[in-house]
Amino acid sequence: MPLYEFKCQTCGVFEQWRSLAESSNPAFCPTCQVQGKRVFSAPAVNLSSSLPLRSSKLEPDVVKRDKEPKPQTFQSQSSGRPWMLGS
Repeated sequence: MPLYEFKCQTCGVFEQWRSLAESSNPAFCPTCQVQGKRVFSAPAVNLSSSLPLRSSKLEPDVVKRDKEPKPQTFQSQSSGRPWMLGS
């Protein structure tokens, strides 16, 4: 649920958690119970270091493997039922 700000003429700004369906309903000041007007403010955006920032590198990093993976070996089945495994 979003946090909305409202302004009371006597007490000042107060906040209320409301659902989107209730966002246009009037809000009453928790102190004096007078109907407050909704205040539109900028959303809170967190630009912490947890988000990757754009890198100025034009080339991607080269990743080296220590060992090459072994190629897969396939075994042929001697029985006439290839759909039966392990028999």
